[in-house]
Amino acid sequence: MAVDTATVARVARLARIATSEEEAARLAPELDQIMGWIEQLAQVDTTGVEPMTAVIPNTLRLRDDVVDADPLTGGGIRDQLMANAPEAEYGFFTVPKVIE
Repeated sequence: MAVDTATVARVARLARIATSEEEAARLAPELDQIMGWIEQLAQVDTTGVEPMTAVIPNTLRLRDDVVDADPLTGGGIRDQLMANAPEAEYGFFTVPKVIE
């Protein structure tokens, strides 16, 4: 697939990206080269290769979700924090609804 300035302008318009004719002329060879690489990748034989669902394994190391009870680091002082709130409900700050 050859990418020309008309194709760049069309893609930019569909993506709602403002481009000048000079920018489209500069981007056309770059995008044409990228499309060439994609066509080259499409020619690779992938029979017997399992499709990947993620680049990294889906087993992330997570820490336990525990409240730090040390008042110096900010944990375990909910009542003191709520005492400073102008309005609080169910242990949370109450804020006015904002609709624009």
